[in-house]
Amino acid sequence: MGMNTNIEPTFSKKTQCTFCHHSYTTTKVRSRFVKPVTTDSLFYTTYEDDSCNPLLYHVHVCPECGYSFNDQFSTSFPPHTKHEIEKNLTNKWSGQDLTGVRTYSDAVRSLKLCIYTATLKEEKPVVLAGLYIRTLWLYQHMDRKDQEERFMRLAVEQYEKAYIEDRLDQPDMTPLKVLYLIGALYHRLGDQNNALKNFAKVVEKKNAVFDPKIVEMARDQWQNIRTEMKKDFTMS
Repeated sequence: MGMNTNIEPTFSKKTQCTFCHHSYTTTKVRSRFVKPVTTDSLFYTTYEDDSCNPLLYHVHVCPECGYSFNDQFSTSFPPHTKHEIEKNLTNKWSGQDLTGVRTYSDAVRSLKLCIYTATLKEEKPVVLAGLYIRTLWLYQHMDRKDQEERFMRLAVEQYEKAYIEDRLDQPDMTPLKVLYLIGALYHRLGDQNNALKNFAKVVEKKNAVFDPKIVEMARDQWQNIRTEMKKDFTMS
């Protein structure tokens, strides 16, 4: 039997709101349809088919109460935060449904809801930083330069906090990767001194780590910035 060619790229997955416990289905992209083409210095990835970008479905939004979360959220709630979430989010929820197939603007809306929820829930800086950088990727795709800069600044601020405050023990978010991202964000924002400082910290740690790819990326960026700065210096 041949493979069924009518398989949809997205499928529905059962989930439960960790706030109001309402059960609902959320949309995901089947992995066989996720075909990355390029990835840039901030890990923004383009895909063969824009509509099969898993980032569109990164956030679960409860249609019942509006509580929005991703897989990085902690399952516990600090004592006073439930009241804050109720007062500022769920009591005002208008019941929009973001559980189906999403456009890029739907995805931005879901990420902003998730940022708002994470702030009310007092999630760790590394979680907020991850939401900010994902919003930046969506705006990059939509070519919204004004918003790109805003979200780069928000992301770098939270990554700096995360480097100091958070236990960065996830394999996909090590202290080294956080330092690299701080450097790459500063570089993109045009602050080359801060970029160099953070890339240098990554390169210095090269013997203590298991992530040679990040060290290599940091070294390349560091050298490029140095070369550019020398060029500017000799031309001025």
